[in-house]
Amino acid sequence: MNFETVRKTIGSITELGMALLALAIVASLLVGPTNMSFLGDVVGNITNLVKSLGSAGLAGLISLGVVLWLIQNK
Repeated sequence: MNFETVRKTIGSITELGMALLALAIVASLLVGPTNMSFLGDVVGNITNLVKSLGSAGLAGLISLGVVLWLIQNK
C-alpha cells in the first residue's frame, strides 16, 4: 500500500464524515436536539467549538486557519 492510496482513502473517509455532519446538522435543525438522542446536540457542539476558538484569541484564530487549510487541501 503506497502513500497515495492511503491519502485517497483518508480523503474519502473525511468526505463521508463531512457529509454525515451536514446530515446531522440538518436533521437536528428540523427535529430539534432533544429528539436526536442517537446523534446528540450537533449544533450545540459546533456552537461551543466556535465560542471556545473565539475566546482563545490569536491561538484560536490560528487553530481555525489550520483546520480550514486541512479541509481544503485534502
